[in-house]
Amino acid sequence: MSVEVRMKRVTTRDIRLRKGGDPIVVLTAYTAPIARLLDPHCDILLVGDSLGMVVYGMDTTLGVTLDMMINHGRAVVRSSSHACVVVDMPFGSYQESTEQAFRNSARVMAETGCAAVKLEGGREMADTIRFLTERGVPVMAHIGLKPQAVHAAGGFRAQGRAEAEAAQIRDDARAITEAGAFSVVVEGTVEPVARALSDEIAIPTIGIGASPACDGQVLVIDDVLGLFDDFTPKFVKRYADLRPMITQAVESYAAEVKARTFPGPEHCFGIAKK
Repeated sequence: MSVEVRMKRVTTRDIRLRKGGDPIVVLTAYTAPIARLLDPHCDILLVGDSLGMVVYGMDTTLGVTLDMMINHGRAVVRSSSHACVVVDMPFGSYQESTEQAFRNSARVMAETGCAAVKLEGGREMADTIRFLTERGVPVMAHIGLKPQAVHAAGGFRAQGRAEAEAAQIRDDARAITEAGAFSVVVEGTVEPVARALSDEIAIPTIGIGASPACDGQVLVIDDVLGLFDDFTPKFVKRYADLRPMITQAVESYAAEVKARTFPGPEHCFGIAKK
């Protein structure tokens, strides 16, 4: 008699309890095949709005829609059974009011089955985070470099070099913690600031271009695999370069098609020759 062993899915409570413990492994996932491959190795699968640039070829994340996030989030949830799935709230879907944020967050959770949503902002979003968490929507916050506010911030640059800016980031971290966020992404922040706030706040910090002292790290999977080359931050480490392999495979396929040596139905469908 065979017994199917099912993985227990990681919860937002599990993540919160990891503060100061084993480092939290986070990667982005946008599609079903990638989610299946990453799921056994990750604590969190983040369906990031970075899909606008990685999947759709946009210049920034600003053109990403709620429907895009829901469609990709649904695919990732369906194709995973272990990792805690968190879905980004896209630009314009939560900033207008706490009611708008709840309405759209509730839709994301109901239609994808994800465990939590992520939204960008510090003290200015504390009331929204509190409103959501009090109504059953777990929130991962995002401070430091905020891609959705890249134009207001004057472009992609390291955060926290100036004393006032460093103080603001640490204040943001305290505010979102008090508001009820279960974890926070700290992006593009100089190491002394990221390290200090990681020591100060009671929820896990997930670094991306921040300090190795954070409670976990996140990277975009296409950066990890060497598939995205339009813009690569200095902090990104490539663990593979799959582009040459993909190019070689496609060239081999194209050559067989042109040479009319592409396998026929006997090979493709196991049809026996008579």
